Amino acid sequence: MSGRPKLVLIAMIAMALYPHQLRAYAAQDPQSEEELFRTIDRNRESHLTFLQSLIRAQPDGEAAVQALVAARFEELGLEVETQSLLPIGLSPAHEFAAEEMIQMTERVSVMGRLRGTGNGRSMLFFGHPDPEPMTEESMAGWERDPFAAEVDDGRLYGWGVADDLAGVAIMAEAVAAVLETVGTPRGDILLASTPAKRNARGIVGLLNVGYHADASVYLHPAESEKGLEDIKAITSGLLRIRITVKGESPDTPEPGQTAFAHLAVSAVDKASSVLSALRDLDEDRAERVFHPALDAAVGRSTNLLTSHVSCGASGSTTQVPTECVIEGSTTFPPNEQMPDVQEEILDAIDRASRGDRWLAENPPVVEWLAGTQGVEVPRDHPLYQTVHRAVVEVTGVEPEVNPLHSGSDIRNPKLFSDIPSVGIGPLAGDLTQAGGHDEWVDIEDYIRAIKICAKIIVDWSN
Repeated sequence: MSGRPKLVLIAMIAMALYPHQLRAYAAQDPQSEEELFRTIDRNRESHLTFLQSLIRAQPDGEAAVQALVAARFEELGLEVETQSLLPIGLSPAHEFAAEEMIQMTERVSVMGRLRGTGNGRSMLFFGHPDPEPMTEESMAGWERDPFAAEVDDGRLYGWGVADDLAGVAIMAEAVAAVLETVGTPRGDILLASTPAKRNARGIVGLLNVGYHADASVYLHPAESEKGLEDIKAITSGLLRIRITVKGESPDTPEPGQTAFAHLAVSAVDKASSVLSALRDLDEDRAERVFHPALDAAVGRSTNLLTSHVSCGASGSTTQVPTECVIEGSTTFPPNEQMPDVQEEILDAIDRASRGDRWLAENPPVVEWLAGTQGVEVPRDHPLYQTVHRAVVEVTGVEPEVNPLHSGSDIRNPKLFSDIPSVGIGPLAGDLTQAGGHDEWVDIEDYIRAIKICAKIIVDWSN
């Protein structure tokens, strides 16, 4: 047998045994990319069907959704691991949550790994399968069946479709298209469907057991309703706080206390001193804390919000309020550290207390309910550049960094495992999380997001 037929025979045998591996090297070929996109367009109905199946499984619980995800990963030939964890057992780096802020039940995460052929960069894609809790009150405003997965006028409607079942489906369908068209990439591809809401900390749990990648992409539809025009590359830090201020009733057996109010200590009056101190701090920080992207977007880089004040009981007009509870939150840019911001707030409350005899002797009780550190991936980072190019090529639109996502899950890979992370997602709206009804995702943008994710795999990992 001459040399050329021998080579052809070897190539045919290799293709039969390792089809994905051999096709991987054509990943950068423009014709291969066109074929990749055509494959996604040709399979759009199956891509849509998988997302619809996730919506329809929700009445059977989160575990039922995750079972479908695991089955899809296995169908693609991924190594699949399912992990159950109790969130309270995790202590993420640079963040915390009070026990009352955590759902105290075991949550299920599913990780799928596609082993690369070698010598390529690895990529972690993640999304969360847990939407807002389903209650009669939250479902009452829906005009459509939340679990019918109805398609109408280019939109797919359903509970949690935007937040974040679409993200979970996108990463699986992108891998399916890459394997069918291009083959196995050189670098490992990891897909994580992991709970996030109610401080589930799912992605941290997976990183904690040893999963790692060179970069990560959080697949979550844009809350801004700008769809793929947004890239999440900045997330502000976020602190949630509760302050309890005590008062004192007058020493009288009389049920009506108004006449004796001068002998009492009103928690309302004392809380006003604390509120004034917080307002002053907010104004001070607005003048000296600066981040260019945040300032350009909204005109300031930090805010301290008082969201709720509860003093006394409604209708008890003759009773001196003996307790006032103040709740609120503050955002801070990624160039600030969370402990420093906490110290500033505590100092402001302490100054207000020292200037008042009652508060000095009965200082307000401060509870930190939750806190997350901000992170940022600069525009010149290879991950950002890869994602940016993919979005431009697929959509023809120049995306911008949306800096307004406080506490976004892009933070966790960076903070816990030093994995740079950005976020993208299709056009979506009426998120149940934001009090909306008839939650939806744009179908064409969903398909485009699959193409973008597939291109990221090809460009990053080969």
